[in-house]
Amino acid sequence: MITPAQAPTPARRRNEAGPPPGILGVVFTALFLAGIAVSTIMAGGETFPSPFGPSAGIQAYFHDHGDAVGVSGFLQFAASVPMAIYAATVSARLRNLGIRAPGATIALTGGVLASAMLALSALFSWTLSRPEVVAEPALVHALQSLAFATGGTGHVVFLGLLVAGVAVPGWLAGLLPRPFALAGLAVALVAELSTLTLLLSGAAVLLPVARFTGLAWLIAAGFLLPRTRARRTDARATSSTDKDETP
Repeated sequence: MITPAQAPTPARRRNEAGPPPGILGVVFTALFLAGIAVSTIMAGGETFPSPFGPSAGIQAYFHDHGDAVGVSGFLQFAASVPMAIYAATVSARLRNLGIRAPGATIALTGGVLASAMLALSALFSWTLSRPEVVAEPALVHALQSLAFATGGTGHVVFLGLLVAGVAVPGWLAGLLPRPFALAGLAVALVAELSTLTLLLSGAAVLLPVARFTGLAWLIAAGFLLPRTRARRTDARATSSTDKDETP
């Protein structure tokens, strides 16, 4: 039998839940998209060049649009902060919901690494905005390749781990709707397959697919994941108490 002193209060449960992960998802997605949109507008419609493109075009972009590259790096770095908080919050939420399987740890690990990769990419991009760096073509190409590897493949692969870490326990424990959880697993699979980008340039098409569907899925999961979970032991204890108090 659970006494009132032993049962967690609603206030305590709210404190354990942490900040709303859905809101955090909206914030880091908005900051990331703002980095793309604002830098593209500032560059007159030109997008961040691919490292697989011609060297002359790459050099010209960073030479002509240093301010746009700097703003993009700033906003992407800003996005990495709420992403790390999201990972910590979702991991804690899963544990508070009774998940003891590795899923909660995988979500935390994937989210922290995805945030770190995005932050590194942002810092490489910001470095590319410096006039003294742009004067060295070989250095520009090296830094751009690092920005792409960390913010593209590195970030997306670990973002997939974050999605999988939430989707698997969400499905098995019934915390998320089954079709939604399975969709998360599909997104995670595409994200992991994007590792092939390091070997095949054509596989780069997987990066935006996994990235944007993954961000949308994480926002939805942040709002759908419950704060509390009814425990069978509590229900049995309540039923037993009701029977004992029945005349």
